[in-house]
Amino acid sequence: AWPSADLVVTGIVGCAGLLPTLAAIRAGKDLALANKETLIAAGPVVLPELKRSGSRLLPADSEHSALFQCLQGTPWADTARLSTGVPTPGLRRIQLTASGGAFRDWPAADLAKATVADATSHPNWSMGRKITVDSATLMNKGLEVIEAHYLFGLDYDHIEIVIHPQSIIHSLVELADSSVLAQLGWPDMKLPLLYCLSWPERLDTPWRRLDLTAVGQLTFRAPDRQKYPCMALAYAAGRAGGTMPAVLNAANEQAVALFLEEAIPFLAIPELIERVCDRHRVDHHREPSLDDVLAVDSWARLATREAAVALGGHPAPALPA
Repeated sequence: AWPSADLVVTGIVGCAGLLPTLAAIRAGKDLALANKETLIAAGPVVLPELKRSGSRLLPADSEHSALFQCLQGTPWADTARLSTGVPTPGLRRIQLTASGGAFRDWPAADLAKATVADATSHPNWSMGRKITVDSATLMNKGLEVIEAHYLFGLDYDHIEIVIHPQSIIHSLVELADSSVLAQLGWPDMKLPLLYCLSWPERLDTPWRRLDLTAVGQLTFRAPDRQKYPCMALAYAAGRAGGTMPAVLNAANEQAVALFLEEAIPFLAIPELIERVCDRHRVDHHREPSLDDVLAVDSWARLATREAAVALGGHPAPALPA
């Protein structure tokens, strides 16, 4: 909320980024959003705040930046529509590309023996350990589906995930006339971040230019639902709406933390998330306040630790202060 700042980059990992982001919105700042959880956990809270303040939310994640870039020059380009929950005019379908993560070439049957070292070895991107595990479970893409719903207003039946091992196409949009637009580039976060800072202009850079002959081929396949159960959990939470995405996100954060501490096996991550989401159905808030979101976030973390103990895992470490 610093008065002289005109744009705030929000890159704090997890739900911890929510309150600082809301403070910036309430101060009327434009945001370059690299924190998925702001919209995933609190979309119903954040969208009205954006409308009241007039802040513009510019997506800094590579996939949502790709969608944002593809839509420039279309009828949607009136940025007042971004993050309003209003369907994007002329937009028929979104396809979010996913690398497939560390286990994209593993048989699903082998995931029972996956180690922390295995799950944190991403084939394309150099990222933090938590997001790299999310890539291995495909939860990162499921969370991006929920974020895309809030950013662009499409329902979940029109937001798809496709495995693209080369990570050259960062996402695609299909328009009403059946045209499909894609944004391409090397796997590098510099460009989406720069575009947020320079938008609506584009700056000249000395960076390596994309050479498709060096890439050789671009391939695609549908995600394996047996290998990636987190994907279905994310779609279900998104469709439930209200506080369910906040519970999904918090349960995932805690389950991944437990896995990284080697307190649970890899396959326990989706099992814990599903158990906690099922428990929350009784207390689900369909039109949550900020206090509701923060309360279910805390509850879901504790419930995940309890569920881990019930699964017979090692004693769960205490939550950080």
